[in-house]
Amino acid sequence: MTPASASDAAPTIAWTTSKGVAASASWHSEAGVSAPRRVELANDTLSADSAYRLACAGTGMLWRGDFQNARQLLQALARRADNKPAKAAARAAEKAAAASPPDRFNLHRQAQSQRARTLGTLLIALEPDYSIALRRAPDWRVAITEAWGAPTGEPTVASLRELLGVVGAHEWRKTGVEIPLLGEAPGNRIHPHYGVFSPIRGEYLDLVAQQPLPGDTSLALDIGTGTGVLAALLVRRGIKRVVATENAPRAQACAKDNLQRLGLTKQVELHSADLFPPGRAPLIVCNPPWLPARPASPLEHAIYDEGSQMLRGFLAGLTDHLTPGGEAWLLLSDLAEHLGLRSRDELLGWMAAAGLRVLGRSDVRPHHAKAQDASDALYAARSAEVTSLWRLAAAE
Repeated sequence: MTPASASDAAPTIAWTTSKGVAASASWHSEAGVSAPRRVELANDTLSADSAYRLACAGTGMLWRGDFQNARQLLQALARRADNKPAKAAARAAEKAAAASPPDRFNLHRQAQSQRARTLGTLLIALEPDYSIALRRAPDWRVAITEAWGAPTGEPTVASLRELLGVVGAHEWRKTGVEIPLLGEAPGNRIHPHYGVFSPIRGEYLDLVAQQPLPGDTSLALDIGTGTGVLAALLVRRGIKRVVATENAPRAQACAKDNLQRLGLTKQVELHSADLFPPGRAPLIVCNPPWLPARPASPLEHAIYDEGSQMLRGFLAGLTDHLTPGGEAWLLLSDLAEHLGLRSRDELLGWMAAAGLRVLGRSDVRPHHAKAQDASDALYAARSAEVTSLWRLAAAE
């Protein structure tokens, strides 16, 4: 049993082998989780109850047994994490019921974070080529390379939970997400890359598809394009040229890949930019992250926009980038309002301060599963959520 060590430049994890030899490897966590301070070797003899006690104490368990048994153990840990003792569950429910909406949201995020830390203590060692030297281990080298880049030639340790996320993202990327609004199959799929938000919530796409286009269809800007799905939809609707911006390298690569797959590289220009490219356009579209909270990991930036920085930057820059008579489409969920994280008056105030007026608004109810799940911790807010397309223009 040994402590793990880490540095900002090259985090590492260390342990003692079954023969008493010191060993170490690079620590990899896309979620930004620090390496466990204590590590124990674990194999098929470890019971789920014992593993859960180690996990709750923050002890990393470096797996040395059958790989499929490790997957079963992770499932057992998840069941224990989700099925808390009745008294503890009652206390948590009572605390949440008495909390304000923002505090209830923060309690929910804390619980999610604690669950992730607990389940992230089951560790898998990767060989220098990302292969796994365990009995009945799958070959995940392609999936890991897609997510992390080429192997560094050094052994690596990562949590099994994160590796399963990598593999899940690989399957999404390989299969793609069918978007009927883009046309007929098979040329209507968007292939999300690891770490890029997948367009599985289709209500905002429906709003863009149904909104009448402005009179000038020569050019549109898609701010923060992500997978490129909105840029593609605008072209399919008749916009002759789209300039799409993105500042995240993974999203840039994802959008480029999807535009190539869809045959739209001549109609869509992809620019690396925080928000706006140079110039003006008669239509500007943006679907920013909808919750003004701090991302807990690099992978959460598509959901959380701390201080509403992207939203406010988008609104503040519109009058400098809209052509006379042009309009902007802001796609935004009001979930933050129901959670008490941002008020409608704040949003309208930012619009007015940016010299904007509201031309109209189209609303749609979300149809994702959590909006109908009464057992969800945030059900009251989710069940009231509305996604809107705000039509904005420069104030006269």
